[in-house]
Amino acid sequence: MRSSGRNSRGSGSGGKNYRGAGNRRDEQQQRAGRPRPEERRYDVGGGPKAGPKAGPKGSQGGPRTGSQGSQGSQGGGPKGGGPKGGGGGRGRKPGPARPREYEAQIEERNRARHDKPRVKMPKTFGEPEGERLQKVLARAGMGSRRACEELIDQARVEVNGKIVTEQGLRVDPEKDEIKVDGLTVATQSYLFFALNKPAGVVSTMEDPDGRQCLGDYVTNRETRLFHVGRLDTETEGIILLTNHGELAHRLTHPRYGVRKTYLAAIQGPLPRDLGKRLKSGIELEDGYARADHFRVVQNTGKNYLVEVSLHEGRKHIVRRMLAEAGFPVDKLVRTAFGPIALGDQKSGWLRRLTNTEVGMLMREVEL
Repeated sequence: MRSSGRNSRGSGSGGKNYRGAGNRRDEQQQRAGRPRPEERRYDVGGGPKAGPKAGPKGSQGGPRTGSQGSQGSQGGGPKGGGPKGGGGGRGRKPGPARPREYEAQIEERNRARHDKPRVKMPKTFGEPEGERLQKVLARAGMGSRRACEELIDQARVEVNGKIVTEQGLRVDPEKDEIKVDGLTVATQSYLFFALNKPAGVVSTMEDPDGRQCLGDYVTNRETRLFHVGRLDTETEGIILLTNHGELAHRLTHPRYGVRKTYLAAIQGPLPRDLGKRLKSGIELEDGYARADHFRVVQNTGKNYLVEVSLHEGRKHIVRRMLAEAGFPVDKLVRTAFGPIALGDQKSGWLRRLTNTEVGMLMREVEL
């Protein structure tokens, strides 16, 4: 009975025994150098003195202790992970937290540095101006770029009067004068056409009476064209169309004396001195008119085909000269305008002039 009473008292006083065990455990922890649970502090963001009085080696608050290994593993005090603090990681001493105002100033400073406008580089270091000469020549129809480079190597290309021998020279197609073999290259956005005008077509770009005109042959063009000079409604042959105003003006101006060649069908017989009379000058209502050249091309019985060349551009000039000489014209065809010949171009056909032909035209009028 006594033994059972002791047991019952022992079980009944289990709380006292538990508290006693707890006190003994606390004393053991104190002797081992570890603080009591209620004295432990976990400061994850504190500075070097997070507690009332930081221990010299790892403790943050509470009595001085030798080591706190558990705190070192959890990022505790500044030196909690040292060799005398019970192990742990090698943590660097965190610096003081910067104020938000200072962070905002740094951010604004960085943005201001990156938001500055780009520095405009001088032209010496930037993209060079103009286009490469061989590229301009190739676009103008002088051949492939390789072929145009060979033209430059052969010293056949001039820019503003100077022969070019170096590759890669940059030019301005709108301003620089470029020549190949002495002929100007049409590098600008100009158009040059030759039309074999049929009989019955009016030499205007638009006709208010609805008659067939030159404008009917150049519809759907990117730019407006105009004709160089005129041909009578019943006269056939070559007429030039372009948008180069200065060239058109010079081709028709008497100062430059661009020669036009015609074939005229007349009835004979012809006197031998007809050519001499035409070259000496035929008096017309508006003054004398003289031919530069005359020859008989074909003769079949009384039908004659004669060629007349002159540099004047007065209205109906060839018809009036031959009629005044006593030989009215049955049919008239203009076969050449300056260096541009009609050739075998069919009636009503429009063709684009080659760069060589354009160059010859410009040389004719000193362009």
